[in-house]
Amino acid sequence: MEGQGELGRIGENYETSNVGGIRRSRDEENESRSGGSDNMEGGSGDDQDASDKPPRKKKRYHRHTPQQIQELEALFKECPHPDEKQRLELSKRLCLETRQVKFWFQNRRTQMKTQLERHENSILRQENDKLRAENMSIKDAMRNPICTNCGGPAMIGEISLEEQHLRIENARLKDELDRVCALAGKFLGRPISALAASMGPPMPNSSLELGVGSNGFGGLNIINPSTLPLGPPDFGGPLPVMPSTKSTMNNMTPIERSLERSMYLELALAAMDELVKMAQTDEPIWLRSLEGGREVLNHEEYLRTFTPCIGMKPNGFVTEASRESGMVIINGLALVETLMDSNKWAEMFPCIIARTTTTDVISDGMGGTRNGALQLMHAELQVLSPLVPVREVNFLRFCKQHAEGVWAVVDVSIDAIRETSSGGPTYPSCRRLPSGCVVQDMPNGYSKVTWVEHAEYDESLVHQLYRPLIGAGMGFGAQRWVATLQRQSECLAILMSSNTPARDHTAITAGGRRSMLKLAQRMTNNFCAGVCASTVHKWNKLRTENVDEDVRVMTRKSVDDPGEPPGIVLSAATSVWLPVSPQRLFDFLRNEHLRSEWDILSNGGPMQEMAHIAKGQDHGNCVSLLRASAMHSNQSSMLILQETCIDAAGSLVVYAPVDIPAMHVVMNGGDSAYVALLPSGFAIVPDGPMGDGPSSNGGPPAHRVGGSLLTVAFQILVNSLPTAKLTVESVETVNNLISCTVQKIKAALQCES
Repeated sequence: MEGQGELGRIGENYETSNVGGIRRSRDEENESRSGGSDNMEGGSGDDQDASDKPPRKKKRYHRHTPQQIQELEALFKECPHPDEKQRLELSKRLCLETRQVKFWFQNRRTQMKTQLERHENSILRQENDKLRAENMSIKDAMRNPICTNCGGPAMIGEISLEEQHLRIENARLKDELDRVCALAGKFLGRPISALAASMGPPMPNSSLELGVGSNGFGGLNIINPSTLPLGPPDFGGPLPVMPSTKSTMNNMTPIERSLERSMYLELALAAMDELVKMAQTDEPIWLRSLEGGREVLNHEEYLRTFTPCIGMKPNGFVTEASRESGMVIINGLALVETLMDSNKWAEMFPCIIARTTTTDVISDGMGGTRNGALQLMHAELQVLSPLVPVREVNFLRFCKQHAEGVWAVVDVSIDAIRETSSGGPTYPSCRRLPSGCVVQDMPNGYSKVTWVEHAEYDESLVHQLYRPLIGAGMGFGAQRWVATLQRQSECLAILMSSNTPARDHTAITAGGRRSMLKLAQRMTNNFCAGVCASTVHKWNKLRTENVDEDVRVMTRKSVDDPGEPPGIVLSAATSVWLPVSPQRLFDFLRNEHLRSEWDILSNGGPMQEMAHIAKGQDHGNCVSLLRASAMHSNQSSMLILQETCIDAAGSLVVYAPVDIPAMHVVMNGGDSAYVALLPSGFAIVPDGPMGDGPSSNGGPPAHRVGGSLLTVAFQILVNSLPTAKLTVESVETVNNLISCTVQKIKAALQCES
């Protein structure tokens, strides 16, 4: 590898009007040796005496300043192939001609290519020397064979048992290396040499530095080939590899680790191929349902078209599959970045994702982009009901750019690989077949998203009420992901806009709006964690005779979180079926004028909306601040913070009592993390694809039109002392609160029977 100083000189002095190539003339050679003087039109006295002819006028060359080189290098790290607009912008900023910028980038790319070729040639020379030395040692051994047992002369052809085993192992490793290199070539889109993949550095302590400064690949990490001798991490190409963060990796040898990663890569490529075909192909894989117009997977055609990449379906499992397309107010790059970042992914889908972590980053992409990014993730996915268990999945997430403005992100469970490495099948309750989305950029910052969800799960764990919904792919399916993405991206677009919606209260400052929305987001996240018993909080489930059969009661201690009152928190949740459409039920529960019909906090009268922040075009997507009417209110120091959400997949009404002085701080832009709240609320979903509700005698579901599944959940503080213990009376109180609320809602909607 050449030094940075030489690189800078090449980048500065290589300018020529010949676009087809970069050939240095003899005049340029002389100019470079002379120090790059700007004035090159004159000659020396000796030159003039030597010939009667007038001296030839030399071309004037420009030497870039250190600041210009620094700017050019910075852009080259991000984009080695800038378009015309970027070059024009850079030329204006650096006071250079556009052709100078263009030629600088051409020279820089050529210089990079030369360096890489030089390094590959060096590797080949090392391998050649190694083979020559090996050949000589074998010839010497053949001249004087010695028996390893007795030390005397050995018969020609006699090989020790240990050497036989070593040769067999060496052949196996070479076959594995060839397979990995073939996979890498498919992954990177170019052939990979097995010699380049297997060769280490010339010295034991040196490393192949593809880092910042020396060659412009600023986004790449420093790779030590000697530590990863076999797998995809050591291709010697532009595939950056992140160190493993899994504790299990520490107990694996380099060969085992690279073998597992090659299996991951093979699985990711197969899953990506399946996802793209599933997203782009209509009939016969996807059939349009006659009832409701939903897309239904043709399982027979699917099995004929695809080979199961994670093994056969476990006994007792059922399959759910769905596909949905929609326009989203977000560009493709931003969406891809959101999906590849576990924190951003959870924030974009707060009601679906209970918890997620990135457990291992195998590759963070190529050329400073997410193209080729491959990582291991763990997630807890939820439907807001205590009757549907949380789905815990370990999966690979692989991102690939298929064309200009077209990206795809695929997820696939890794249980089959884990079973192979652990030696036995340990099936989880859910397996994720190739699922994800294909994103295509559209004009005006929009994207067309085609989402595919495909899973196998143990249906016996799901309550009878929710089986039609989950089986039709409406609980964890593509429709819910796309609807949530559309609602959240619309909310982000409104918040980033400088125009405040007309129905918003203009008294709230921009900082106050952000603080209120952040507080509402925390309130909704805590509500979801209390309904589904995810590992976000350490809940303890209670079993007591004083609680209804379908009500789940849990407790936890809250002592360290400034956003919650200290003491014992009690959470109770249940789900019921109502013969009411989801839209009608949502409109009833979010109406502050009808709140007294079910909410004991309203003190028997209507409530007044004090503040309103819109989160979408639909009036149902908003954050509100409510208070009881003055003539009925005996709690003058209490307000109610409420968030309501609605989309094509369902709706949500979450609220919590808050202190007036604390809310004044928040509405003025103060920190909302210290506002203590315990949320309660409702989650509403359709009861199935065609409104299939439960039968009256407990038999198979009967056909009902427009039914809803309503989840009711409360969190209350039963005792504020750190040493407090839960009492039976507290459990009975929250159970009665849920039962009373459900009965009041039924009575108000005239559906008691």
